[in-house]
Amino acid sequence: MAKGEWGLPQWLERGVADLFPIGTEASDADQQLAARLAEAEKQGRPLRIKLGIDPTGSDIHLGHSILFRKLRAFQDAGHTAVLIIGDFTARIGDPTGKSATRVQLTAEQVEANARTYLQQLGQGQDPARALLDFETPGRLEVRRNSEWLASLDLPKVIELLGISTVGQMLAKEDFANRYGSGTPISLHEFLYPLLQGYDSVAVQADLELGGTDQKFNVAMGRDLQRHFGQRTQFGMLLPILAGLDGVQKMSKSLGNTVGLAEDPLSMYSKLEKVPDAAVEEYLTLLTNLDLAVLPENPRERQKAMALEVTRQRHGEAAAQQAQADAGKLVGGAKGSGAADAEVPEASLAQVNFPAKAFYLLSAVGICSSSSEARRQIQGGGVKLDGEKLADPNQEFAAAAELEGKVLQLGKKTFRRLVAG
Repeated sequence: MAKGEWGLPQWLERGVADLFPIGTEASDADQQLAARLAEAEKQGRPLRIKLGIDPTGSDIHLGHSILFRKLRAFQDAGHTAVLIIGDFTARIGDPTGKSATRVQLTAEQVEANARTYLQQLGQGQDPARALLDFETPGRLEVRRNSEWLASLDLPKVIELLGISTVGQMLAKEDFANRYGSGTPISLHEFLYPLLQGYDSVAVQADLELGGTDQKFNVAMGRDLQRHFGQRTQFGMLLPILAGLDGVQKMSKSLGNTVGLAEDPLSMYSKLEKVPDAAVEEYLTLLTNLDLAVLPENPRERQKAMALEVTRQRHGEAAAQQAQADAGKLVGGAKGSGAADAEVPEASLAQVNFPAKAFYLLSAVGICSSSSEARRQIQGGGVKLDGEKLADPNQEFAAAAELEGKVLQLGKKTFRRLVAG
């Protein structure tokens, strides 16, 4: 099997942006991951691969899935995924990437979000399409860090605080920027990287996965393991996925995401429009396709990526159908293909008729507000059965007038309107 620059199998190195530490002696299993893997195989024990998630929201998108895909790769190689639900740390909130103190969530909010996370990751679903293997014995531990963090007494907290310095904390870019600009930093925020690092101690992690913005926190886990006399973990960091605009990171607040729970047509249609400059990154991080054998034509590579990502989530038949339907809805003449395309439905049951076009779009959930709907219509981005809606105030008298028609926003969002 071919090896990469760190002496690891290609499946393991694919997409990895950083790995630390990187030892020079193959015999030193504490400084070289390849040696740790070989040692574990010789001993017949799986490595413990840690990934911590703070359920501060309810939806997982493709940007989040990169880390879970790598975690699944370790599972498939026989190792144990230790998925830590940060039900305690989420109530503080990771300060990474934030310019202000985060709003603290209640325990009830965090637990509700955690349940939806696990469902989206594949709990109780078809294992072939699940992001994580929930079925094979010994391949997954799901832990909540309140198990050990909620019971920490003051002496232990003081011990943790004594391991790091204010200078080290202010070296963290987000804290440094806020301190330099005079933006307040609450003392409890300094606890976050320490508590996340203590998670590594609690589960005795061999390796921790994180995004490239998590290096400080992952390194803190190594420091704490060393302090408590444990063998230190490796850090494996993966890139932050660009959103559908191909520029800014994928983020729900920026409206440039693809959610794991999205229907096949919406998922495929969005991915098929990813800018050319971002397609290679999507192929590398979101698929296992061999890039060397894909067509060189950028449009064909884009379609192959969209099809494969949709297939992973929804299966081969649904992905092929989504590709065909997207072609009918976007590529045909006015109204062409809408009648026989499989399009997600949107109910008109809650719409008060007569209804103006801008109200209709927000009432069926295609737009988040009436003002956004007005902007989209005025910008020429809305069609009804292939015909552009030009007037936000165009009025529809009754549901029967819209029954069965396809409402389209841009080239990525489609809904078939139904009366029930």
